[in-house]
Amino acid sequence: MKFSNEILRGLAVAGLAITAAASTTPLRKVVYIDQYHTATLPGKDVTAGVTHAIMAFANSSLFTTDPPGKYEPFMKVSDVRAMFGNDTKVGVAIGGWGDTAGFSKGASTNESRALYAKNVKKMTDDLGFDFVDVDWEYPGGNGADYKQIPNANKTAEITTFPLFLHALKAALGCKPLSIAVPGTKPDMVAYGTYQAKSIFAAVDMINLMSYDLMMRRSNETNHHTSVVGSLEAVYNYLDIGAPASKINLGFAFYAKYFETPANTTCDNPVGCRIVAAENADGSDAGTSGAMTFEAANVSPAPVPAKLAMTTDGTCGAATAGLTCAGHAEAPCCSQYGFCGNSTDFCGQMCQSAYSSGCTGPDAAKSFRTALAGGRMDDDEGGMWFWDREQRLFWTWDSVDLMRRKFREIVTPLRLGGVMAWSLGEDSAEWDHIRALTALAAKDRPLYIPT
Repeated sequence: MKFSNEILRGLAVAGLAITAAASTTPLRKVVYIDQYHTATLPGKDVTAGVTHAIMAFANSSLFTTDPPGKYEPFMKVSDVRAMFGNDTKVGVAIGGWGDTAGFSKGASTNESRALYAKNVKKMTDDLGFDFVDVDWEYPGGNGADYKQIPNANKTAEITTFPLFLHALKAALGCKPLSIAVPGTKPDMVAYGTYQAKSIFAAVDMINLMSYDLMMRRSNETNHHTSVVGSLEAVYNYLDIGAPASKINLGFAFYAKYFETPANTTCDNPVGCRIVAAENADGSDAGTSGAMTFEAANVSPAPVPAKLAMTTDGTCGAATAGLTCAGHAEAPCCSQYGFCGNSTDFCGQMCQSAYSSGCTGPDAAKSFRTALAGGRMDDDEGGMWFWDREQRLFWTWDSVDLMRRKFREIVTPLRLGGVMAWSLGEDSAEWDHIRALTALAAKDRPLYIPT
């Protein structure tokens, strides 16, 4: 069932009305720290109030063998602890969007589940983690490989997923277990009513990915993390028995963009046609992407007046002025600072100031244009912008919308916490993480007028 905006708002108000007493349990404030955004990380002045920090990711296949593979964290666990207060729990996330093979194998039998759980427990003890987060985001299908491995070939996972979680929880003992769960109903393949009850009983936290609600499988523009979309995502889980106290509402510290066709006008945030963002085999078509709220994206350093030709293939803003421009075989500087000539180098995230062969829209420039001219969709609760020149549609969350999500979702429905992906993506001003922890601190204890 898809809720209308009016029904969703009515449900939120009803949730507030039936709250009989104030909750004195502090809200969980959960943040992921991913291995790809560690160039700038904050200190305790920014992270104050964070209750759980999750290092992402350990490969899911490490734990399927005896002896297990060795997980080497991208940072020392002690260094991560030093970024937070003494009471912050530090956990490890296993898996991630495209990493499911280890889960499929590990969950398949009683023996494989027992082995997997034993190996995970040993890893957490050896490295000093306080809890484990399972990022098997799409058990039963609809993951990154849904066209290579059809959902029909993954139906067994619908049964083995809850058994897998119970085995992990039994092995972890007093250490909490959390899961990352999809934000859209079609992706909840493994969450039938019977399975859902068992799944929720096995875990201590449910990290709801109430973002990426518009993705590269979409055909039309929409908000990727709106108030209305987030509220609908919460009810998808409440309706199948998820305890509100276990749900952490997800917030995204990044914007998403999608290319629109030529000769198209997009004057509304919902319903504009987009260029196919996924190829026939399910792979990325290179016509959509994400931009984080990092300083290098929001307010990049000026391009040096004089650029030097690269001698080692590195280029761009992070290399003190090395350029690929004029290079015969590799004229394009990619977003990651390397010269090349394929779509990955010359497409949308090509650094045009350091290239001579960029072919796609200038997404980096367009992002700053979007932030400066962003428009609020009050009805859906989302920020958006259509860049007419670059033909890019943008969607993101603002601090004002974060406040509204607390007001209309977190507080009235008495959710157990909030979650953010990911800490290092907010380095421009740290305004999203500061807002998240401040709003969460104000939310408990919750005063309900009589």
